[in-house]
Amino acid sequence: MLEGKVAAVRAGFAIISASGVGYKVFATRELLLKLRPDQEASLWTHLAVREAILDLYGFSTEEELKVFELLLIVSGIGPKSALAILDIASVETLKSAISAGNATYLTKVSGIGRKTAEKIVLELREKVGASQEGTAASLHGDEEALEAMRALGYTQAEARDALRNVPSEIEKSSERLREALRLLGSHKK
Repeated sequence: MLEGKVAAVRAGFAIISASGVGYKVFATRELLLKLRPDQEASLWTHLAVREAILDLYGFSTEEELKVFELLLIVSGIGPKSALAILDIASVETLKSAISAGNATYLTKVSGIGRKTAEKIVLELREKVGASQEGTAASLHGDEEALEAMRALGYTQAEARDALRNVPSEIEKSSERLREALRLLGSHKK
């Protein structure tokens, strides 16, 4: 846990000042948007140690940290890849896709390759636990909505970001698409 004042927020990371020391903390876009300079922040952290490099990764919740660390167990997934996966899909969505064994969803929505997605599902399915109610419908709805938004000319990143912000209670494909398009429209104004 790192607690301190936000000194700066940049693309991909923030500087958190704690006890007179500035820590560079890599984080998801969602978290970085919440952080404001000169305000206090409290982050769950993971220290990645590689040769002569120490990288600190920060998360809003303990659950995000746990999923990040689970992703690191999978061979071929490093800290930057794990953060990128969390940056694109919510913790609930990732856990649901893994629990449901839906590697296709992971490749379409989070942008990782088929073999890596299958490896994540295979290695983490039992560790993530039972899938939530409505998981299959919601995941299938995201796949269809993503395809429709791409056909409408939105980029993969824009479509993913919009779907990430659609409440999980909305399960039908057409409703998820409608809400994602509404969110995209409200951002352009």
